[in-house]
Amino acid sequence: MRLFIIMFLFAVGVMRAADSYSQNVLLDIEVQNQTIEKVLGEIEKQSEFTFFYNDKQINVNRLVSVTVTKETIFKVLDKIFKDTGISYSILDKSIILSNRKANINVGLENKKIKTALVSVFHKDGLDEILKLLHAEGVNFISTGGTQSFIESLGIPCGSVENLTGYPSILGGRVKTLHPKVFGGILNRRENEVDQQQITQYEIPSIDLVIVDLYPFEETVASGADESAIIEKIDIGGISLIRAAAKNYKDVVIVASKAQYAPLLAMLKEKGASSSLEDRRWFAKEAFAVSSGYDSAIFNYFDGDEASAFRYAGNHAKTLRYGENPHQKGVFYCNFEEMFDQLHGKEISYNNLLDIDAAVSLISEFDDTTFAILKHNNACGLASRETLVEAWKAALAGDPVSAFGGVLITNRPIDKETAEEMHKIFFEVCIAPGYTVDALEVLEQKKNRIILVQKPFKASNRQFRSLLNGVLVQDRDLYREKPEELKQVTEKAVTPAEVEDLLFANKIVKHSKSNAIVLAKNRQLCASGIGQTSRVDALRQAIEKACSFDFDLQGAVMASDAFFPFADCVEIAHEAGVTAVIQPGGSVRDNDSVEYCDKNGMAMVMTGIRHFKH
Repeated sequence: MRLFIIMFLFAVGVMRAADSYSQNVLLDIEVQNQTIEKVLGEIEKQSEFTFFYNDKQINVNRLVSVTVTKETIFKVLDKIFKDTGISYSILDKSIILSNRKANINVGLENKKIKTALVSVFHKDGLDEILKLLHAEGVNFISTGGTQSFIESLGIPCGSVENLTGYPSILGGRVKTLHPKVFGGILNRRENEVDQQQITQYEIPSIDLVIVDLYPFEETVASGADESAIIEKIDIGGISLIRAAAKNYKDVVIVASKAQYAPLLAMLKEKGASSSLEDRRWFAKEAFAVSSGYDSAIFNYFDGDEASAFRYAGNHAKTLRYGENPHQKGVFYCNFEEMFDQLHGKEISYNNLLDIDAAVSLISEFDDTTFAILKHNNACGLASRETLVEAWKAALAGDPVSAFGGVLITNRPIDKETAEEMHKIFFEVCIAPGYTVDALEVLEQKKNRIILVQKPFKASNRQFRSLLNGVLVQDRDLYREKPEELKQVTEKAVTPAEVEDLLFANKIVKHSKSNAIVLAKNRQLCASGIGQTSRVDALRQAIEKACSFDFDLQGAVMASDAFFPFADCVEIAHEAGVTAVIQPGGSVRDNDSVEYCDKNGMAMVMTGIRHFKH
């Protein structure tokens, strides 16, 4: 009867359980071409409402425009969902979204939850779910601590041990692995033989499985010994997940804490009942959990052998588009673990590429440094005693390209620096922190993305797709030291030149090949990047430096790879360059060395090439 009433109400219009809170809260919303997800987030910020929905049914990436002032939640939602086919119901401070078409067509595929098997480590947020299920007459089966937790809520709960007739054995390795458990999950309700057999063997059907897995990855990350790690390879849990997901036509599977909220939303909307679409969605999420878990275990055992490529990316974020508007883009990463976004518009695909390049580049510098990037390459970079000086020197490297660029520094941004930065248009700013008055300045631009970079350890490996395969390599983490530089010319480099050479070498390492960097006094004068010849890269750098009035007399040059001929050192000498750093390795290295000796230039070799394609 309850299901019928809900279906009827959704069919004739919006179901509103309006209380005084819903009527009294007034919202101010002004958004243009923002995703529904973004707008819902803004409502949650302004109120105590929480939204629940199945993202398989609800397209929260649809763009909407809404402008309201001091309006009730009803007026706001009516405007948001106009012509979208989305309905809502308000129950206390929970707002449940559904698709009108989906709800009108609910029928024989809806199945009642009568018995639930619950065995989890993460119990926060579970109590409300258990209470709702109990109110709907659901019976519970559980193990150990979870059983005690359920009973502490005043809810009766049977034990797996009583069901199977076996205790937990082998130090807890075997608890649920039994036909009475898996038969209860895997039996096909419409299959006559299956039903005869579970009756014969007194196996109760299990309609809902809530389970999570031992923390394998966390245990590895903790530095535990191998015996402790092996014990965190889940057997019973992963088997329960796969069994329930396989039989999604009859069973709901909740495989992690991340699915508690969608389950709660479903229960609030439908009671202890689920549609086929609901169950299939939960099964999909369950297989995402199991595949990620197995990937982590394989990678632990595989170590450095690289016998196969296994990677599981979670936290999917659908972007407005990819590199171009006609391309779909998705980002798989827990961005919030690395950054806090304090201000600005939604981060795009291209923003993410630039942010990655910026973070990698700034990690090379220990001194107070400011960098400006455009299309993954540095167009301005300088190290100075103060941050505002570093900013001014970095901007001088290319004030034209800085327009619309990505800015990054390794020091907290103060008001003085912020005021100088605010004079130009830029897309993204990244720093380890900001003073309050600096933020007041930078947040004057509505869409400006402001990020706080948190300490995090980057993966030592990187990969990219190509030729229907995956290319994997170690990340280029090598940083040259002064004592490692090999003097190859008669003229020795000065301490000041060594400092500039290493400075330039850090920049060229993060520039697209072929690359040449010209630097002076810990400031990027110019770079030539992404050229098909090293001569072209050098000429580009010289021309660019001259266009911004840099005096290259006494400047240094860094190259990401060796010089095949002496032409580059000759051109650099004519421009005023006095010292060169390069990896060496050409059969004609001596040609470049001889030219330097004849013309009073100094050169050092590193033996390390830094190609970046």
